[in-house]
Amino acid sequence: MGDRKTATFFIISDTTPTYNFIVALAFSQMFNLLCERADNKYGGRLPHHVRVLWDEAANTGQVPQLEKLVAVIRSREISLCLFLQAQSQLKALYKDHCETILGNMDSVIFLGGREHSTIKELAETLGKETISMHTDGRTRCQSESYNQNLQRLGKELMTMDELTTMPGNYCILQLRGLRPFLSFKYDLIKHPNYKHTAEANKHIIFNIDKLINRHIKLNLNESDTIYEAISTDNPVIFNTDIYILNYDDLDDPESII
Repeated sequence: MGDRKTATFFIISDTTPTYNFIVALAFSQMFNLLCERADNKYGGRLPHHVRVLWDEAANTGQVPQLEKLVAVIRSREISLCLFLQAQSQLKALYKDHCETILGNMDSVIFLGGREHSTIKELAETLGKETISMHTDGRTRCQSESYNQNLQRLGKELMTMDELTTMPGNYCILQLRGLRPFLSFKYDLIKHPNYKHTAEANKHIIFNIDKLINRHIKLNLNESDTIYEAISTDNPVIFNTDIYILNYDDLDDPESII
């Protein structure tokens, strides 16, 4: 990775978080090793850009010192893209470091949602626009009169209600140094490589079970070692004179010989 073009996939369960911490350790180790390789072997920049697409970033566990890593990996030809259902997920995971992580992101894409804190912060980030408000007044009395007023007011570029009800085919893109703008979502069906996906061609569906074999196949010509055991209550004695203690005895380190 970084030396040549390659692709690495981390596949986790979306219902059982038992082993998600392994992915968090893998990400932390990957960033550290890539930065060291870029500095020690390539003079500070990897020859091939490494783009990390981190889907379900809130479900893979907390990566230690991620707020520092996102600030230093860009100069090594490493980019990070976080996918979140709501901004509150990142705040719940990284607490006070959430603002630091978001501050090091050059672009933010809002695809739609209804989470209150995300909508509120986005509405404030978009800023305001200047509008003209024209009012007419009429007074009916013995001497009738008319008046007209023209005022300049500030209005949110998009209110929270407009963000919540934004059509599904639109998105909001914020780039560093540019004003945010409303854009159409790209239609993936029109992509020239769409025909190579499993959605377009059912015959190329990736099946991980074909790569993983959990069954041990014994070779008839393979030499094995057989141990004979004598069944007793305590302890179990093997023919190699090694005593294996019961599980209850493992709590006492002094009892292990």
